[in-house]
Amino acid sequence: MSHTAGASPWLDGRPGLAEEARVWQSTLPAVRRRAARDAAALATPRLWTDTIASFASTSWRIAGAAAPDAPLVLLSAAASATGLPVAPPDASSGALARAERLVRAGGPAYIKLGQFIASGRGLLPDAWVDAFSWCRDQAPPLRAGVAERIVAAELGDDTLASFDPEPIAAGSIGQAHRAVLRDGTDVVVKVRRPKLRRRLCADIETMALAAALGERLHPAARTANLAGFVELFAELTLEELDFRLEAQNLVDCGLALERQGLDFVAVPRPIPGLVTERVLVMERMDGVSYAHAPAVYGAGVDGDRLVELAIRGVLESTLVHGLFHGDLHAGNVFVRPDGTFALVDFGICGRLDDTQRAGLVAFLAAFATNDAAGQIAAMARFGAIPEGADLAALSAALQDEADRLGDRVDGAVTFDRLGDTLGRTLRVLALEGFRMPKELVLFFKNLLYLSGFTAGFAPDADIFRHVEAILGDLWARHPEVLQAAAA
Repeated sequence: MSHTAGASPWLDGRPGLAEEARVWQSTLPAVRRRAARDAAALATPRLWTDTIASFASTSWRIAGAAAPDAPLVLLSAAASATGLPVAPPDASSGALARAERLVRAGGPAYIKLGQFIASGRGLLPDAWVDAFSWCRDQAPPLRAGVAERIVAAELGDDTLASFDPEPIAAGSIGQAHRAVLRDGTDVVVKVRRPKLRRRLCADIETMALAAALGERLHPAARTANLAGFVELFAELTLEELDFRLEAQNLVDCGLALERQGLDFVAVPRPIPGLVTERVLVMERMDGVSYAHAPAVYGAGVDGDRLVELAIRGVLESTLVHGLFHGDLHAGNVFVRPDGTFALVDFGICGRLDDTQRAGLVAFLAAFATNDAAGQIAAMARFGAIPEGADLAALSAALQDEADRLGDRVDGAVTFDRLGDTLGRTLRVLALEGFRMPKELVLFFKNLLYLSGFTAGFAPDADIFRHVEAILGDLWARHPEVLQAAAA
């Protein structure tokens, strides 16, 4: 059934949105498929004139940063943040500093790699995660006046009553500004960086060459399948380039939350008629980043309740509708004054088909009970285990890691132990040829984000007890989900 089918007070609350959403529903799936095909082509190592030019330009930036080994180091660290078995060099060796200099000198594609690293807490050393945290929303802003000119060219000169030239956030793909519509609605305007697609594509092809060279020269890089990581990186990046896809993500996720009755999570609605490939206008959300909520709200924050709601929101959206926000870092999750959440920045969104959703349900049930064989069987259903793999040996290796989590401290599995165990689990799987589909990468990263969220609000909470209780309630209300997993 179409996500836009049926009556929706949430959708109807923005006149014209239902009609525009139906257009997106019919036209944008082809855009997503084309992005996936383009990503696969870009990740295939080859030499073209523009690739050679980009490689030469990148080499100049590397030389300027005095970091000849930086490209492979950077790719390896970003791949490690998705669970691939390549450990980044120790920060004390200076590799971290050289990699960060490359990111600052290299432009949007390299900042995007930095964002991967910044999301890898639990999989990477904290020093790496902290060093690249600025990549999430503190990238160099556009020159003064550029954003205004793009908005005027895309939407017209008289669409907005006001536009704040100071960005509230700047990332690798674009930047966001506060604005007000003619009818007085407070909005956020997201503007894509100019001339971005060609530069990103050329840089991705350069990364593919660097990954191929690394796999030829270094066995660890070959084992980690850096080329596969480049394709994953390309697919995520190309989808983010078209803001119409993000608008559809907003609508689909908002409708899914409404149908589930998850009224403790708010999603901004895109403004119909004000969405193009390069500009996205959406409602402005109140609240503060969850990283700052304890300081802002003080004793008014009910940490245990927020943790329970956060876990419930992620699990229900994923397992019931197969649809979830794919980048739940602190800058994208607001805690509102009434103790509810608002989610922003839907450029990355996970979408699971019925088979994948059933496999993920089975995996979580096995993960919650430390059943390694069940986890392997579930991942095989997901299509993530290579043909001919020794499932018994893989289950035994994974069980050793699962038993580490079973050795609970004071009976509780706290956030730090979950992050460590999930990282070890992913590395065991990857060493045996485990394939990391995009949706699995995004979901596992969300589990790590939940660990970080728990650290800020209820560091002593037993995450598994929360998960077990929520899954039990989910099975009771949606038995068809469990039945599909058991089929």
